[in-house]
Amino acid sequence: MTQILKDRVAELSAKVQSLPPKEALALLAQEFAGKIIFSSSFSWEDQAISHIIFSNNIPIKVFTLDTGRLFTETYYVWSRTTEMYNAKIEAYYPNQQLLQEFVTEKGPNSFYESVENRKGCCYIRKVEPLQRALSGNEIWVTGLRAEHSPERHDLPILEWDETNNIIKFHPLLHWTTDEVRSFINTNGIPYNTLHDKGFVSIGCQPCTRAIMPGDDFRAGRWWWEDKASKECGLHAHS
Repeated sequence: MTQILKDRVAELSAKVQSLPPKEALALLAQEFAGKIIFSSSFSWEDQAISHIIFSNNIPIKVFTLDTGRLFTETYYVWSRTTEMYNAKIEAYYPNQQLLQEFVTEKGPNSFYESVENRKGCCYIRKVEPLQRALSGNEIWVTGLRAEHSPERHDLPILEWDETNNIIKFHPLLHWTTDEVRSFINTNGIPYNTLHDKGFVSIGCQPCTRAIMPGDDFRAGRWWWEDKASKECGLHAHS
């Protein structure tokens, strides 16, 4: 089944390549009914995609990863989104036993001490819950954009994820930040107000901060680390 799904990437890419996000999402939702899922962190782009899904009743399940260390503003926009669209967003949480053992052994802020510790924390709070969320699905819709990092400039709009054995679709891959913000404003979509305070990438509260104009998009993530290590593992390729 995995190879059959993998072999469909080229065919599906040809179908969605020139379609607007709404039409592309509707097409994939029809072809992969009950097997398509969207991960939201309530960022600008994720809110735009959620709006497209919810306002057009596209049958795509929406979920989020609650790491237990998110910003208050993130929980607020989560709540506003479910209220505004009368929609459900499924929450996935860290495995209690894994998290308890990690914090007991390493301490609550051990991610500052080494890249190994930080990636261990990310694995427990984000990667393992993601794997549970994706299990049984065939299409994973993401809010990745080419502007987010140099490594994503050459991403295809639809790709095979070898790590999770799933097809990933990035409907806003080639949208600019201005285009995303314009879409948010035009449609009155609730968004995380931390974006107005210089936050471009918003994750866990201890590991995210605002950036200065001209800084790299990832500069606000794990700023104490070398730039080369700035991934949590959610979108790693094996």
